[in-house]
Amino acid sequence: MSFLVYFALLLIIPIVASSRVKKAYNKYSKIRNSADMTGAEVARKILDENGLFDVRVEEVKGQLSDHYDPRSKTVRLSSDNFHKPSVAGAAIAAHEVGHAIQDAEDYSFLKFRSALVPVATFGSNASFFFIIAGILFTWQNLLLVGIVFMAAAVLFQLVTLPVEFNASSRAMGQLVSTGVIRNNEERETKKVLDAAAMTYVAGALVALLELARFVFMFIGMNDD
Repeated sequence: MSFLVYFALLLIIPIVASSRVKKAYNKYSKIRNSADMTGAEVARKILDENGLFDVRVEEVKGQLSDHYDPRSKTVRLSSDNFHKPSVAGAAIAAHEVGHAIQDAEDYSFLKFRSALVPVATFGSNASFFFIIAGILFTWQNLLLVGIVFMAAAVLFQLVTLPVEFNASSRAMGQLVSTGVIRNNEERETKKVLDAAAMTYVAGALVALLELARFVFMFIGMNDD
């Protein structure tokens, strides 16, 4: 029964988080922001206000594929957010610009997360091979190596949390100070940003649950 509950949680947590994001985005992508500015215009305005004239704003295919690329110094916004003057588009554009500001200011958690990328990528890809082999052959050392690799990937997700929450906080501050949003739009914008942040929380929680399961499995092997 406990295993059923565990696997149910692994499935339900991401689904609920994803559903919240889609619900908030679908609602507020249909509401125009009072400044009547597209996401691209919002991003450019905030970047210029912060002296980040060298950071480009580009359109990228897909829905909610928005991101900031620190290597090319580019804010990329999905088509709807790039072209439409919605509350959701302004919120997401400001959030991605928040990452650009973090990058310009050498925000410590962003630097740490960037340094973890190669280790976390390798750990995420390799961990299950070692874990499965360790379980199949009852080889504790292989299982332990897999757990260490998985822990690196989990650490990356945990470090991502302060990075994302800080970017959202910066986004709210910038949207208000530049006059892009006013009055009740602050509450609406916060709903979009909070829903998006929950996907990172859900991802980190699921990763921690998975890591804990294999740690307990390793402890059980030692007890045997």
